[in-house]
Amino acid sequence: MKNATLRQLKVFEAVARHLSFSRAAAELHLTQPAVSTQIRTLEGHVGLPLFEQLGKKTYLTQAGDELLRFARAIIQQFEAADTAMAQYRGIEGGQLNVAVISAGDYFFPQLMVAFARRHPGVQLNLTVHNREELLGQLAENRTDLAVMVRPPAREDMHSEAFAPHPYVIVAAPDHPLADHARIGMDALLRHPFVVRERGSDTWQSMEDAFGPHMDSIRVAMAIRSTETIKQAVIAGIGLGFLSAHTIGRELADGSLVVLPVDGFPLMLNWYVVHRREKRLPPVARAFQAFLLDEGAQRIDALIPTSRPRQA
Repeated sequence: MKNATLRQLKVFEAVARHLSFSRAAAELHLTQPAVSTQIRTLEGHVGLPLFEQLGKKTYLTQAGDELLRFARAIIQQFEAADTAMAQYRGIEGGQLNVAVISAGDYFFPQLMVAFARRHPGVQLNLTVHNREELLGQLAENRTDLAVMVRPPAREDMHSEAFAPHPYVIVAAPDHPLADHARIGMDALLRHPFVVRERGSDTWQSMEDAFGPHMDSIRVAMAIRSTETIKQAVIAGIGLGFLSAHTIGRELADGSLVVLPVDGFPLMLNWYVVHRREKRLPPVARAFQAFLLDEGAQRIDALIPTSRPRQA
């Protein structure tokens, strides 16, 4: 049996299904002698007859009946493998694996759905992480693409910017600074902040924004969750430094305002990142192109304006 071929098994299955060499030949677009040759060769590998002729009728032998179960299972497995591999040869039917930092959680699912509508059959797999976890996803090859603000400066990583990513200072509407038309750094630093944890993308962006003033910030609370930071700011615990792409709902309902601080917003970029040596499946390459071509305008359409409120 170890020398039997898939072609022989397919011919055998067709003959067994029709119990006719001629009908199997017609289905397979082969001559009847070619079918007979394939069956004889398979019987030689098995060492047993698979068919018997009684009068004008063809029947499976007991061995043939047993082999038919295995032949069909093997053929089905090959077909399933071919279907799975076809997902990597084309976009439709492929699985899109993307990991994103937590700030992207507020709009990224909508980008993926827009892409999937253009490519029916694509399966979506989105995971959300802090920066350290996201770098782990890349390093361990657990995602095809990663979306972040600060791509790793490493030779083995490839990154491309696809959209602006502004960071702003937010406050509750009744905060003492909320009615100011312009706020300098000295005035800002008199008030406490609710911040993300050290090492996060948001914390590192905050270090960029405040530069030498970072050590002067009064931290009222450090929180790993952007949602909890927003609630703390709304409650009046302190100011917040947040991605403008995370506060659309709060700006719309008036529970947060963007302060007109000198030097803000801090303008960074969203990057799509992958391991340089990774052979991206077609669906990942197509989504990367989608982000580069349309990501900026789609994000802009999804996120309400983050302009500071005028006094």
